[in-house]
Amino acid sequence: MPPRDLSVWMWMDACARLDEGQRLRRQFAVPTAAAARRPAWEPPVDMFETETDIWILAALPGVGPDALEIVIDTGVLVLSGERRLPAAVRRAAVWRMEIPAGRFERRLPLPAGRYEIARRELVDGCLVIVLRKLV
Repeated sequence: MPPRDLSVWMWMDACARLDEGQRLRRQFAVPTAAAARRPAWEPPVDMFETETDIWILAALPGVGPDALEIVIDTGVLVLSGERRLPAAVRRAAVWRMEIPAGRFERRLPLPAGRYEIARRELVDGCLVIVLRKLV
């Protein structure tokens, strides 16, 4: 039975639909052998702007620095790479797989301006990218 307050019911329904969309996205983000070289998933990101920098945090659990490529291409930050499953589980039966694996790519349009990559580091499963604004 829906709550009496229509706005609460609508919010609960919207959250349930978002949860279902995320579940479907995770379900179909598993790469197949035929699509092994195409990006199969997009990492979630947060993006912040200060007076001097753009900060980007991308959730990339299990991705090493050697598996990443970061470029700025005509006003778009392109983050790509691959998350490989540990060798010990590659032939195991999958009971649950919620963290996507395989090739990924995320294209982030940047605010107008010129930027250079000032810093990039992996911290606690997240990639932190700092883009310095160029004048």
